[in-house]
Amino acid sequence: MRSSATQQGTRKILHHDEHVMGTIVTFDLYDDEPPSTTLWNLLHEAIDVLHQADNVFSTYKAHSPISGLRRGELTLEQCPETVGEVLELCRVARTITGGWFDPWSIPGGVDPTGYVKGWAAQRSLDVLRRSGIRGALVNAAGDTASFGGPQHDVAFRIGIVDPADTQHLACVVETPGAVATSGVYERGGHLIDPHTGLPTSRAASATVTGTDLGLADALATALAVAGVPALPLVEELDEFEALIIDDDGNFSATAGFPFARTPSTTPG
Repeated sequence: MRSSATQQGTRKILHHDEHVMGTIVTFDLYDDEPPSTTLWNLLHEAIDVLHQADNVFSTYKAHSPISGLRRGELTLEQCPETVGEVLELCRVARTITGGWFDPWSIPGGVDPTGYVKGWAAQRSLDVLRRSGIRGALVNAAGDTASFGGPQHDVAFRIGIVDPADTQHLACVVETPGAVATSGVYERGGHLIDPHTGLPTSRAASATVTGTDLGLADALATALAVAGVPALPLVEELDEFEALIIDDDGNFSATAGFPFARTPSTTPG
């Protein structure tokens, strides 16, 4: 755990790194005033949201409720209410994606972790909304949930990594609140085609922007598996847009994908 605060007059007033859910989640908070005791308390509450999600949904923790459910040792009714809530959200995502996102197709039993990371980060951000600060950004291993911006009337800009060269950016987006990217360029063949049960990826990377990071995460996973033919599934949704980069570096995007309008970062 590492936190830092800056003095009044700077744009970023607080930065925090939290080791949780097998990764590092970072918090960056922006305002015109230095962090108050109330803000620190809300940050700790937001962090607790992540740890609670990890304790309930981690498939790597033998005694987590989701592990017990997967082994058949617990019924859904015996699990915390959040398990049923998340599984219902996963069912909705499965329907929206035409089955390309399907936690019930994972070997070993239902595994909603492809939804949970974004869902937990979004809930963590919702705690910080109560602070009244100008802006906050929660970065969960590259997937981001945010409100406001680093300056008045300026949205956060998020860089999308070039899957062919992860030291460079493919483009930059102006986030509407949530940005999720999925692909195999960092973790290898971890994406499963629900229709075959085999590791599959038909896109070098898939990015989804929208208003909720849980659903954006699920949609990005589905597009990374299904590829360009699944783009119309996102085009039909209000408040969500998508970008697919193929193995040759070609861009395919929905009509409203929020590319940042800068010549150096926006594809031609």
